[in-house]
Amino acid sequence: MNESKDDAVARRLPDLASSAPEDFALRVLRRVGISEDHYDSYVHLDTAAGGLFVAASRRAVTGACLDSAGLTATAFEELHRARTGRSAIPGGKPLPGIVPALRTGRARRLAIDLSGLPQEQRAVLQAVRDIPTGQLRPLSWIAREAGDASPPSVSDVLHALAANPVAVLVPCHRVTHDNGAPCDAAYLPETGEALREAEHIDMRRVTELSRAGAVFLGSDTTFIYCHPTCAHARRITPGHRVHFRTPHDAREAGYRACKSCRPLTV
Repeated sequence: MNESKDDAVARRLPDLASSAPEDFALRVLRRVGISEDHYDSYVHLDTAAGGLFVAASRRAVTGACLDSAGLTATAFEELHRARTGRSAIPGGKPLPGIVPALRTGRARRLAIDLSGLPQEQRAVLQAVRDIPTGQLRPLSWIAREAGDASPPSVSDVLHALAANPVAVLVPCHRVTHDNGAPCDAAYLPETGEALREAEHIDMRRVTELSRAGAVFLGSDTTFIYCHPTCAHARRITPGHRVHFRTPHDAREAGYRACKSCRPLTV
């Protein structure tokens, strides 16, 4: 039986799609005049923990998911649409700033749109964004930073972290439990480990300090105490380190809180 023209085209569609440029769909939408206000473009980038799908509007990142659990491009598109109500279209170029942010871990100035989330979750994720690269902060610190007047509960913070819609760029791998153990509510343990290792965070040292009762580190020359991974704490030489289990212990010893890492002062 002779193959019709329509049948031939239909048969070739998969081949045509596979040979089209990565941003083909995006170019078609722009060509026919569909406003970019109605969709986001996305790219697939490399991270220390594997591939990362990153969607963005013209102005800001709108979502990011690791593919370490076998997430496909189609599944990412469906997740993005279900969460934002916007289509995610494969694009050729990432939003400016994304690649340097992933390479350096410095994403605090990267525009990220969290406007569709409840206010409490936005506050938690913004607090996470304020943690500098290579440093860690405990859940109690996140809760305090997220709401001075009415801090969220630890369970609410954990829920917000687990539901982080912008993986890696909102660095949940920098959050620990109050005893210094990694939290990793948003990631598989090996994912968090890979991201922390890429930032040269020495978790073995953090664990050793925690076991020794050093939840905070003070300097007997400056009489300032910090979180152990604070840049200032890392500069304290061993002979001048003072270990504190609680902020109260530090205050009783005449130490004041670091203005950079802002340890708990209650």
